[in-house]
Formats: sequence, C-alpha cells, structure tokens
Amino acid sequence: MSTALVVDDEPQMTAIIAFALTTQGFHAIEAHEGATAMHLLRTHHVDLVVLDVLMPAFGGLALCGLIKAKYPEVAVILVTALSRPEEVIAGLERGADDYVTKPFHPRELVLRARAVLRRYTGPALLRAGDLVIDAARHTVTIGERRLTLTDTECKLLAHLAARRGTPQSWQDLLREVWGTTNLKGGRDVVKSTVYRLRSALEALDAAWYVQTVRGAGYLMPDQPDR
Repeated sequence: MSTALVVDDEPQMTAIIAFALTTQGFHAIEAHEGATAMHLLRTHHVDLVVLDVLMPAFGGLALCGLIKAKYPEVAVILVTALSRPEEVIAGLERGADDYVTKPFHPRELVLRARAVLRRYTGPALLRAGDLVIDAARHTVTIGERRLTLTDTECKLLAHLAARRGTPQSWQDLLREVWGTTNLKGGRDVVKSTVYRLRSALEALDAAWYVQTVRGAGYLMPDQPDR
C-alpha cells in the first residue's frame, strides 16, 4: 500500500484529498504546515506528497524544493489555482512530478497519483557505501558478500538506509517495519531484531551500518564510523 502525505493549511481540503486517496487504496497522512510535513517525512515511509502551493509561512514551492532535495525518491503533486500558471512552472522547476488545478475532481487526483507512482516503480535498490539492499527481493550484499537476513531484518535495514542520518525511535520502527503501534512488548521486539541484525553485520565487519543513539533510537550514519 502506497502512503500519501497530504499537505494543505485548510483542514477541510486536506480531509477531502485524504479521503479520496484512502478510498482508492492509499494510506493517507496529513499535515497543515511545512514543519509537520518534514517531520512526517522523517518518521514515515512516504511514497507521494500532495502539496498545496499557497500556504502561509513555509510556502508550498519552497517546501517542494526542500522535499525533492532531501527525499528525491518521493513523488510530489502540486495543487494550485487555475489562474496561476506561473506557480506550476516554478513547481516543476523545483522537481514536482505533476500538478492538479483547483477545482479538480478527486478521481483526477487519484489517477495522476497512480501515474506518477508508476514512474517510481521498478527494482528498489538502496545503496550506502558497499551496502546494497534489494528491497523487492529481500536481499542484502556488502561488496561481493551476501548477508543472510530474515524479511523483517531486511525491511528494518532498508528503512534505516532510506532515512540515513536520522535517528528512528523504536516506536517509529514498530509502525513502519512491523505495521503496528500496538504490539505487546514492542520495544523488546525492536531491540532484539536490531541485535540480530547488528550481529549479522558484525560477522562481515560492518556493524557500523546500524548504530544506537542514546535516547533517540537507531540510525544508519551518513558516513562510516568504524
């Protein structure tokens, strides 16, 4: 299931778009300003952002540029007024993948969302130094050596790789990797899985790929710290 982040300062519009996406099989989360949107991008696996251009404070165009610079794998669809074609041009120049103009039919947005996401499908390879994760095949290699992991361990490693440099709390990992926030003993489940993952990495002298950050959780660093 693809996750869509809907960003609009008008709660009613956000709810309408989120409902349209949810009824068509998307998982939708909402933000009403830029700081919250960036936080959700750090803590969730987001496939698509539906972003209103006209927002106070942190404007939609600036936010679009920031999202594409930091998360180039995330698709962005702009929502703009029909009378403002210059916004569309500026948004596309900042990396937006598509746009819809108000007023629009929810079905149009859903079709555009699916079309945009098709461009991002294919072999999902994540790279970090010598580490290569094939999320589709659940395989991990370090150089020429293959790492034997369970599907959950592979998914956990892929999540950390996709958010390199940003600590992920055990609650974040429980939600994004296990797909729940209500698992009995969830903290211990995450901790034991991380332990097994680091043990497998350590066998290949690569334990540095998964580090513990006291009080914050776990992360894959941007640079090696062997």
